[in-house]
Amino acid sequence: MLFDDTYRTIEKPVEGLFRDRGSKFLAFAYPVNNETELKNNLTQLKAEHSKANHHCWAMRLTPDRSIFRINDDGEPSGTAGRPILNTLLSRDLTNLAVVVVRYFGGTLLGVPGLINAYKVATEEALQQAVIVEKTVNDIYSIEFNYLQMNDIMRLIKEDNLAIIEQSFDNNCSITVSIRKMQVNQTLAKISKLNGVLAKYVHSS
Repeated sequence: MLFDDTYRTIEKPVEGLFRDRGSKFLAFAYPVNNETELKNNLTQLKAEHSKANHHCWAMRLTPDRSIFRINDDGEPSGTAGRPILNTLLSRDLTNLAVVVVRYFGGTLLGVPGLINAYKVATEEALQQAVIVEKTVNDIYSIEFNYLQMNDIMRLIKEDNLAIIEQSFDNNCSITVSIRKMQVNQTLAKISKLNGVLAKYVHSS
């Protein structure tokens, strides 16, 4: 299979709610790019819901969906973080975290009840979300002589590259974002331009 350079995530934070026998499950879904963002959201939620019994969560990161974390936060093992994660897997979403805050209602729900509650709360939140498809891009800095400006600008337009920053002097540089699948094709064009240098910066 060819490397897929797209992934699905949510556009902005959303919330959902599920109740069962007095217990209240508040789900908060966030688009995130790293664990630090999740920790910040978690800290804020714990401050806002300090009387809640549990703050369980699951997170999926990276466009190839290879990194995930789960936390049951005191609930029986496998009854909270895993069902939240499974919901993200079934919807094929990544670069997001879902935290479910539970207020205990006095009645034990049992393992099947907990699994269902964390799953449904997560689904309730994700139903409010706008799902967006994003591309995996490589960022390159293109360095060239001022006289080659027209060639470079034509290439940027032809390949539909997004300009991130630019500086024009006798020696010019433009930083562009190139879709992963398109990188080889664009670099081949750049290599045909005399004295033009493309340097890889990072992926986004």
